[in-house]
Amino acid sequence: MNAPARHELYVLEDGEKGVEVTEDTKIPNAATIKIVKQDHTLGNMLRAQLLSMPQVLFAGYKVPHPLHPYFLLKIQTDGTITPQAILEQACTKLIGTMAALETKFKREFSYKDVEGAVGGVGAGVGGVGGPGADDPYGGGAGRWGRDRDYLDF
Repeated sequence: MNAPARHELYVLEDGEKGVEVTEDTKIPNAATIKIVKQDHTLGNMLRAQLLSMPQVLFAGYKVPHPLHPYFLLKIQTDGTITPQAILEQACTKLIGTMAALETKFKREFSYKDVEGAVGGVGAGVGGVGGPGADDPYGGGAGRWGRDRDYLDF
């Protein structure tokens, strides 16, 4: 098979840099940033975060080839801040957004646990029991244990 081993797609080799910055000589206040061992997931999130910042004139990314685990991120700013600095700010904001999302996600799971305890085992809508009655998606009450979280599959 042509695909590389799965671990090669996200584990950095010894001495391999995760980020390489190349200043653009043709466009003012621009840089091309190569982010290694990442894919569209991070590329699209960074692009969207960068475009929401007023100092950014252009932000785009491309994955040159699906078998090569890196993407190129092109950033142009208005000159008040360097592309490297605005990328660092975008990453910091993105980390904060992901932390807030994780908190909300865990809170929703804790609400589900509380609602399950109030209704009792097998108590469904209107007191009608049955398998998975307290789960509208039919997952069953025993699928997520008390000592497990959403990352345990």
